Amino acid sequence: MIAAAGEDIRLIDRFLEMMAAEAGAARNTLDAYRTDLNGASAVLDGALAGAGKDALETLGEAWMPLAASTVARKAAALRRFFAFLHDEGLRGDDPSAALPRPVTRRPLPRILGHGDVDRLFAEIARRLTLDPVSPFDVRLAALVELLYGSGLRATELVSLPARAVSGDRPFLILRGKGGRERLVPISDRARAAVAAWRALIPQDSAWLFPSGRTHLSRVRLYQLVRALAVSAGIDPTRVSPHVLRHAFATHLLEGGADLRAVQTLLGHADIATTEIYTHVDSRRLVELVNSRHPLADAPPARATRVDAGTPHA
Repeated sequence: MIAAAGEDIRLIDRFLEMMAAEAGAARNTLDAYRTDLNGASAVLDGALAGAGKDALETLGEAWMPLAASTVARKAAALRRFFAFLHDEGLRGDDPSAALPRPVTRRPLPRILGHGDVDRLFAEIARRLTLDPVSPFDVRLAALVELLYGSGLRATELVSLPARAVSGDRPFLILRGKGGRERLVPISDRARAAVAAWRALIPQDSAWLFPSGRTHLSRVRLYQLVRALAVSAGIDPTRVSPHVLRHAFATHLLEGGADLRAVQTLLGHADIATTEIYTHVDSRRLVELVNSRHPLADAPPARATRVDAGTPHA
């Protein structure tokens, strides 16, 4: 068995950079991903990035002695890795369907409550009242409005063209994962925030959020969101661009949105991916029933003993 080869190492590093920026992955999580990906690369003689169906089936066989939870973790790491390679145009297909899918309980996504979101926006509003207003705070307002108000992925957000959001059009059309297009509604306040920011960028900019020769990076977006959390008095480890996307979906469902509508808004190919948010909402509903139902404080009914000789109706 050999260590991950040079090309695998380079691509794994790029993938982990994306995980830190877009998903807000913690250091321990990144280390676990690196270990699993390097291990898979070693099993495949340093050819993980170009692996096909047969190679991944070989991996599944190598994992057979492992616990289901361990196999699920390793397979999940590889699925995200191959999805990243496909999304970035680094390979033309995604072979991860060949990976094993052991049955395990899926963890709930990290979410923010309405109060936390209110604190983030209150901090942005405070900054926008300063004199003079920093253009970076105007940009931050547009970024967060689009993250929470429309549920954009970090990559989708930072790479928006300069004219993607129009003042007279309450939606934009995005090409997301797998090249799938979806229509994304844009709120009036998000369009206003974008208009204020666009007035500050060069007229010939190709990007809505330019930075140097290209657009704002996912890493920088992640840093900006976490810094905002600190200023708002929220534990920064609880906040990331991806967490704001989760909050968008969860709060829509709490407000009565249809699951299929949320699936469309998030750009999920499979509704099973969206269904995780119903578990988050169910937890809130159980708490609501236990605290607000008319019988919540009533003593439980006592069963009446029925003797064996009692005639039945």
